[in-house]
Amino acid sequence: MSKLLMSAAVVGLMATSFSAVRAATPPDTLVEAWQIDDVISLDPAEIFEFSSSEIAGNTYERLINYDPKDVSKIFGEVAESWTVSPDGKTFTFKIRPGKKFNSGNPLTAEDVVFSLQRAVILDKSPAFIIGQFGLTKDNAKDKIKLAGPMEVSVELDKAYAPTFVLYCMTSTVASVVDKKLLLQNEKDGDMGYAWLKTHYAGSGPYAIRDWKANEVIVLERNPNYEKKTPLARVIIRHIKETATQRLLLEKGDVDIARNLNPEELAAVAKNPDIKVENGPKGTIYYLGLNQKNPNLAKPEVREAMKWLVDYAAITDTIMKNKGEVHQSFLPKGFLGELNENPYKLDVAKAKELLAKAGLKDGFTVTMDTRSTPEITGIAQAIQQTMAQAGIKIEIIPGDSKQTLTKYRARQHDIYIGNWGADYQDPNTNADTFAANDDNSDTAKAKPLAWRNAWDPGPLTAKTRAAVLEPDAAKRAAMYKELQKAVLADGPFVTFLQQIEVIALRKNVDGVIIGPSFDMNSVAQATKK
Repeated sequence: MSKLLMSAAVVGLMATSFSAVRAATPPDTLVEAWQIDDVISLDPAEIFEFSSSEIAGNTYERLINYDPKDVSKIFGEVAESWTVSPDGKTFTFKIRPGKKFNSGNPLTAEDVVFSLQRAVILDKSPAFIIGQFGLTKDNAKDKIKLAGPMEVSVELDKAYAPTFVLYCMTSTVASVVDKKLLLQNEKDGDMGYAWLKTHYAGSGPYAIRDWKANEVIVLERNPNYEKKTPLARVIIRHIKETATQRLLLEKGDVDIARNLNPEELAAVAKNPDIKVENGPKGTIYYLGLNQKNPNLAKPEVREAMKWLVDYAAITDTIMKNKGEVHQSFLPKGFLGELNENPYKLDVAKAKELLAKAGLKDGFTVTMDTRSTPEITGIAQAIQQTMAQAGIKIEIIPGDSKQTLTKYRARQHDIYIGNWGADYQDPNTNADTFAANDDNSDTAKAKPLAWRNAWDPGPLTAKTRAAVLEPDAAKRAAMYKELQKAVLADGPFVTFLQQIEVIALRKNVDGVIIGPSFDMNSVAQATKK
């Protein structure tokens, strides 16, 4: 993107070598050490990765939002209020007056219409979150439109549970973008897509000033945001090695370290200048078993592999204080969560199942693994326990972009990854783990079930029915049934739910660890 001038302090900080000694980072700047190699775009219509979603959450505003400390409390962010038509199919949002984008352009109902239409029309990975209401490239401009000078109406194809619709509007893909600015940078009718991949057009507390892939992201205060950020800027440095993150934190070269391992966290917690904070996350870790692999497609093999993970050892060592055993696709805290963990390491049982599958001597398979310390450690632990039953795993390491690209093309055998909820409704995970409308290679929708070439049969229809049920108790029961079915037979070995842990200098306050990756906030962070 265009290089904008930064203060001498920022330039100096970015140039500081890892070994240099600094008394402190600038008092008006928050500096984070974080592995951010998964960032591939800055466009909210395309963002679907953990790091970039968090960046968007601090730089864009959404139509609706929720309290990170109590997700049941939904409120309007860009929307001032909303109503639902008697038939439950049309939501009308009244837009909050007086808001401005970072560019200085006023934020209007036209910007909201453009943003939602654009997300559907561009049809990038997260578009399904809005598109699942019957919105398509062909009808988006008819179904999403102005309902008044400061009102926007969205017409749905069915009467969905209202909270389901509203939670979808809290997702990153529903961020409001600056229509005027994007159209000024439009090329060949792309609605500013090529430009926004590396630029910024939002109204959130911070503006994105620079992004150098696998190096740094710089955020600076948005002067037009109504609640001024205490700090002038945030610098996120891509630091892959956790030992380097720890060293920088201890020296004061960074204010926050995001990826420390359990041993490093325990060590820095003893430092009087450092504190450790944590918060539960709606993120689960799992293995995806590609059903195109004839061995992994056997139900006995799928079950056997669920008995070949030492769940307790992983959470007690590699992920100590950073996760807890969890085996269902809905995280704790969601409507209808199934808090049952029936599997444990049982090699004898696994061997019996492999013998029934005609694989008593086991087989060889590959596992694509993102090269982070914790994922690598988990992969090696699983490799060792699988080998006890004769399943020989070849680990294929790669950066996030490499492994995700292969996974999204269904070219893996086993993929080890984590999945964060896109919105705080149970359908966010049911729709990807338990539903697959088209299992062909050319399918339009590509949920996790599709990525692993799994046709869940009647579970797809049951997932679709659950979003139409207005009674919360009945909905919860439906999701528990779906989780039990996937737990028993699905191509997923889910093994833990994340607890996010960060280490901070003692003078840093106001950092929020939210329940989803896009709700981590530094908007009101301060430094004493």
